[in-house]
Amino acid sequence: MSDTTTTLVTATGDSAGKTAITVALARLAADRDRSVGYMKPKGTRLQSNVGKTLDQDPMLAREVLDLDAEMHQMEPVVYSPTFVEGAIRGTEDADALRDRIREEYEELAADRDHMFVEGGGRWTTGGVVDLTDVDVAELLDARVVLVAGYDSPNDLDEVLAAADAFGDRLAGVVFNKVSDDAFESLDQDGIPFLESKGITVFGALPHEKELAGVTVGELADELGAELLTDAPTDGFVERFLVGAMGGDEALRYFRRARDAAVITGGDRADVQTAALEASGVACLVLTGGHRPSGAVLGKAADAGKPVLAVNTDTVTAIDRAEEVVRGGRTRDARTVDRMAELLDAHVDVDALV
Repeated sequence: MSDTTTTLVTATGDSAGKTAITVALARLAADRDRSVGYMKPKGTRLQSNVGKTLDQDPMLAREVLDLDAEMHQMEPVVYSPTFVEGAIRGTEDADALRDRIREEYEELAADRDHMFVEGGGRWTTGGVVDLTDVDVAELLDARVVLVAGYDSPNDLDEVLAAADAFGDRLAGVVFNKVSDDAFESLDQDGIPFLESKGITVFGALPHEKELAGVTVGELADELGAELLTDAPTDGFVERFLVGAMGGDEALRYFRRARDAAVITGGDRADVQTAALEASGVACLVLTGGHRPSGAVLGKAADAGKPVLAVNTDTVTAIDRAEEVVRGGRTRDARTVDRMAELLDAHVDVDALV
């Protein structure tokens, strides 16, 4: 291995914010006059089960960090369902995969001060070919930064399991997307507890709406939805509610929501009306190809709320919408800028880079 410093950013769970943190750390290192490179050995953000990856993470890194590496170098293994099926049937050679990752890494790292390697999914992903992030860290002689969520003390179980698996390679933990409600528990109890176990905590990043959700406009694009109103589509959606109950019950349910999209059948005028009356509902997604009544559209126009129509059934629409929000369409240079600011404000960046 060269004298390049290698940092592997891994996570306790999917959609933890690894990409934004990895690319933002690389940019912060570049701002400190270090030449940086990026690699994601296992491509996990796929648009289809087979064929080429459309993983946007390496493309984002290439754009933001101004790298000239090829996709196949930055992402040597496409970790698709088809790949995993092949691996358990014995058609993938684990040693050959390790060699491929090491070769591409050495080429990417050749003239770099610091390589930032993004883990795949969660830290255990890749076990079927002996390529969990623990194995990758060993293979590339990397120090490890663990990204974790925190809603309650139970979440520390995951952190301890990962810390145990990475052992001395673990440099420390960054908590991400911590809500105001959970912050005090983490600060007063969680972090001191981990430090008493010898685990370094670099800092905790607050939950940020711009990094967590997608705009109504992005949601419409991803769902291929038709917009039935001309209300503004820049509101954020972070969660989905399914409108399957009666009108009065629906209204009580929706009133507790915030930054929500309500998905319901296009023929359910009672549910649609209840959703439009709730301040925390950002938009309506109507399924089944039915157009709502003129009265509902009038009410939506008065409330300034977008109404989206899709031709699929409700279950399909929910699956697709949850995928969009979980992955976050906000993976662009703006996201990285914002994450770099958050890291600067809340985390010991010098210790990290």
